[in-house]
Amino acid sequence: MPTAASPAWSPHLPAGVGAKQVAALGEVGLTSAWVRRWSEDPGRTVVSDGGAWVTGSEMVDRTAQVAGRLHAVGLEPGDRLLLSATSSVELVVAHVAALRLGLVVVPLNPAYRQREVGHVVADAAPTVAVVDDPERGRWIAEASTSSPVLVVGPDVSIPEGPTGGLDTTALDTTALDTTPLDDVALLLYTSGTTAAPKGVPLTHRNLAAGAEAVAMAWRWTPEDRLVLGLPLFHLHGLGVGLHGTFTAGASVVLRPSFEVDDVLDAAARYRASLFFGVPTMYGRLATSARVGELAALRLCVSGSAPLPPAMHQRIAGAGGQLVLERYGMTETMMLTSNPYVGERRPSTVGFALPGVELRLDAATDEIVVRGPNVFAGYRHHPEADGDPPVGDPSPGGWFPTGDVGAFDADGYLSIVGRRKDLIISGGYNVYPREVEDVLRRHPGVGDVAVVGVADPVWGEAVVAFVEGGEAGADLMSAVADELASYKRPKRIHHVDALPRNALGKVVRAQLFEP
Repeated sequence: MPTAASPAWSPHLPAGVGAKQVAALGEVGLTSAWVRRWSEDPGRTVVSDGGAWVTGSEMVDRTAQVAGRLHAVGLEPGDRLLLSATSSVELVVAHVAALRLGLVVVPLNPAYRQREVGHVVADAAPTVAVVDDPERGRWIAEASTSSPVLVVGPDVSIPEGPTGGLDTTALDTTALDTTPLDDVALLLYTSGTTAAPKGVPLTHRNLAAGAEAVAMAWRWTPEDRLVLGLPLFHLHGLGVGLHGTFTAGASVVLRPSFEVDDVLDAAARYRASLFFGVPTMYGRLATSARVGELAALRLCVSGSAPLPPAMHQRIAGAGGQLVLERYGMTETMMLTSNPYVGERRPSTVGFALPGVELRLDAATDEIVVRGPNVFAGYRHHPEADGDPPVGDPSPGGWFPTGDVGAFDADGYLSIVGRRKDLIISGGYNVYPREVEDVLRRHPGVGDVAVVGVADPVWGEAVVAFVEGGEAGADLMSAVADELASYKRPKRIHHVDALPRNALGKVVRAQLFEP
């Protein structure tokens, strides 16, 4: 546990690792570190999507070849390349090739519809788009308001020019992997659960520091193998799963989506040691007759949304896994984690990761952070009267996360709620997370979301939407002993399923009373 004499991130450090190594996080180029590892052990397996393994030497060669094609059609460092396709080896090769060339990768959710695609394309202005769906490619081409977008497949097969081919020999390969650390590598768009997605530029330094920190904290080694059913358009799958694997020199088995049997079959077939998921995935694993197979893994990590304590206990008892919960954001990479060695405490997200400074605002208890993993500010965010955009880091680098936190007596951090989700009912502050945690403990509740609804008496009424068939009266009685009267739901509605985004986060803006 951290003490007054030790940094908050000290519980995460392996033996022999100290402040000097932590201070160096993010100081080595992302792709240069990967290529060095692959070149030092050229025969080591790196990535598979169910077919043949791609080795280290093959990754070096294939990514250089794709970088050459992109260079041959005129792409230069800083140009934007949009990626929107199902997870595959080809997609990973295209992604790494773009980073090696110094391009800015713009991941796009393949589930986005035409309006959502148009918003991202208009804001990001990509030069090339790598897609696996012709209709999505057409939407991208139609949405470009400046120069035309070249749309290609995941194999990045560039159409032949008038001379019958492309001159890819013009690329000097010594120029690869030389992008300055503070240049942008990824332009990710927030999930947009309440508004249009905002562009989040992450630099090579941000990504390297974040990947190195989790590799250090979770004892990631070259012998590890990750089964990755998370999508590669989101930071959890891309920045943590894929980048973490390559940074550690480990290997990854890509799955096109999450299915319980498919993931467990892949884990057994490939002798995997790691699995990363979101609570909806763990919920399906917990109810599977095969949950006991999780015991064969070295580590299971959960994030992107809170893991209910009952589910944590179910997986520990039936699956033999103490799931490690962590906390992060698109804007910051990973911020905190329960310890790999030591107690993994349910309903908490542990301690600050190596390199991360974290504190609670004295007036609001909002979590504020800074470190080499934290972005510098949103892309094209509206400005008012010349002031920094709302939500951007302060001049001192401190970023207000919008999450409200609390520390327990041992220094473990809990996420209490979102400041923007705060309900003011009868003049009292109510954080939905607290009410939801109480309701989730009831055996008749699958999951729950609590929102504030305009009310002439209370200002806002606390209203709960519950997955599960338990009677509302029973739930009201269950919370009466644990919540002050002003925190108790005024109404409870039963729904078949809560609205969620691609990573399983509830979209509160889509919850309406009947």
